[in-house]
Amino acid sequence: MELKLLRSFVVLSEELHFGRAAERLCIVQPALSMQIRTLEAELGVALFDRDHHKVELSAAGAIFLPEAQATLAQAQRAVQMVKAADAGEVGIIRLGFVSSILPDYLPSLIRQLRMLYPLIELELKDMPSPDQLSALKANQIDFGFVRLPIDDRRIMTKTVLNESFVVAIPEDHPLARAGSITPETLAEHAVFMLSRRFAPGFYDEFMQAFKRRGLTLQIARELGEFTTMAALISAGLGIGVVPKLAMSARHDNVVTRDLVFPELQSKTGLAWVELESALKRTFFEVANTLSRHSPSGSFDALVF
Repeated sequence: MELKLLRSFVVLSEELHFGRAAERLCIVQPALSMQIRTLEAELGVALFDRDHHKVELSAAGAIFLPEAQATLAQAQRAVQMVKAADAGEVGIIRLGFVSSILPDYLPSLIRQLRMLYPLIELELKDMPSPDQLSALKANQIDFGFVRLPIDDRRIMTKTVLNESFVVAIPEDHPLARAGSITPETLAEHAVFMLSRRFAPGFYDEFMQAFKRRGLTLQIARELGEFTTMAALISAGLGIGVVPKLAMSARHDNVVTRDLVFPELQSKTGLAWVELESALKRTFFEVANTLSRHSPSGSFDALVF
């Protein structure tokens, strides 16, 4: 059954006049009459009751009309979807991320993507940075948000967040009375740190920054994620050093104080292997735009 026959039937059903329907369809009236007869012959039923004075839908035609309209609408949707797919405006992006971007950056990215491209879906995977790098190279995810720096020539990265650090402290801890905390003061206390296993470049840069100051940081415990660290601090079990935005969500019994260490920054990067599809380039550009307008992020645009 040809779609043009369904269109002719629907238009004639709306006009109930062969001349007006033919005009809307941009064909001559005899051609429209032939199309309706062809459709009726294919279906084996009369779709219209007609005489020299009027045209009306038959009982079978009235039943067939909503089905024909639905078929035409679905065909139009199929055309729109394939065009959107070709333009990179529909599809699924598999996205790995470290949990510290959950409170601020990731929700902003999701809102922006939904507003601009509602047909793009995100398949989100909370993963440590090393696992993301393996998944990118195995084509198990399309992009990752990883802790920088990383040392892997197959992975491309761009910084999307560049943050200072805060010290997260139980409310009754002596350091909570300070307005801010210097590296020298922090070195006097054992602290929770993100484990090197989960972010080796991040960990090494942090420790080297203290060494350049002639300081040695005392590690109370290395943990897998900042969310776990926040829970332990809330329970009064210690203090921890955390990127500023990772502590933007409120935690009971926890206060934060700026770590006065300008040369030490926490960097989160968007990571990928290739931007070979229109869909990937669309996602990249949304992240690009969001980061350029973020006061805490920096992102150098690529030219395609």
